[in-house]
Amino acid sequence: MTPKNTGHLSLLHEALDQWFDANARDLPWREPDCSPWGILVSEVMLQQTPVVRVLPVWRDWMERWPTPVDLASQPSGDAVRHWGRLGYPRRALRLHAAAVAIRDQHKGEVPDNYAELLGLPGVGSYTAAAVAAFAFGRRETVVDTNIRRVHARLISGQALPAPALTAAEMRLAEALLPEDRGLSVRWNASAMELGAMVCTARNPKCVDCPVRASCAWLAAGEPPPSYTPKGQAWHGTDRQVRGAVMAVLREAAGPVPREMFEQAPADLGFAPSGIGVPLAALHRLNSAPEQLERALDGLLKDGLAEMHDGGLRLPA
Repeated sequence: MTPKNTGHLSLLHEALDQWFDANARDLPWREPDCSPWGILVSEVMLQQTPVVRVLPVWRDWMERWPTPVDLASQPSGDAVRHWGRLGYPRRALRLHAAAVAIRDQHKGEVPDNYAELLGLPGVGSYTAAAVAAFAFGRRETVVDTNIRRVHARLISGQALPAPALTAAEMRLAEALLPEDRGLSVRWNASAMELGAMVCTARNPKCVDCPVRASCAWLAAGEPPPSYTPKGQAWHGTDRQVRGAVMAVLREAAGPVPREMFEQAPADLGFAPSGIGVPLAALHRLNSAPEQLERALDGLLKDGLAEMHDGGLRLPA
């Protein structure tokens, strides 16, 4: 099957649309009354982060800052603090910057088209397309990791897509996109959901797939991937140390002297409390001094921390 076979494509569109109606997860950013701001926040939070971890943080953000103006009126450090343990906290800074731009340049309203969304700080091509499609019903080519995997197996007969997004993949995604605006939005959502729930990277549930009869990968005998995906290491990495330092800063009510990160306090026989809990977790890592230095300096450079009164704190 090729994307040019419009009759077959229509059957795929219809099959996935019906499957999505019956099987899509009940997620708050899919509710009809979810604001474009809520959808933008969800798209940024969901990058490289599972839904189960995003849900409580997203709900907290929506209660605290139901509009971009609400977030823009607060210090960027509040966004970082309430990012919690989602990881990649620079995303919180980018969302805050986007909120400021929405307030100052768009009268407090999330832009409703791809070009203006792409002009927001920290918003890339995927996020701009996803928000334009899911918040405003635009016909946009949305391509995330899950969609790429569905396209690779269903159309190209490959176990996994290329390690990095290619121009050929984008052309394929554009060719597969329904002409009808409403159906194009649902196709993006259903292909994404199929990749997340059924056509997973490991152990795909092919028996539950609504389009398995058309799957080129199954027809080819499920050939193995042409490369071995590399998992992201965590333990012992700079990222782990940075995360531990950020946990201290989120808990702290004021600046934390640098030496508190570098040297564990004397053990007086008391269980740690307050800021002592994340500090104890940081010290248990026993990271090399140069690794801790890289973490502290990197957070300062990235704007996730700042020096104030001789100590580190979240940005004001």
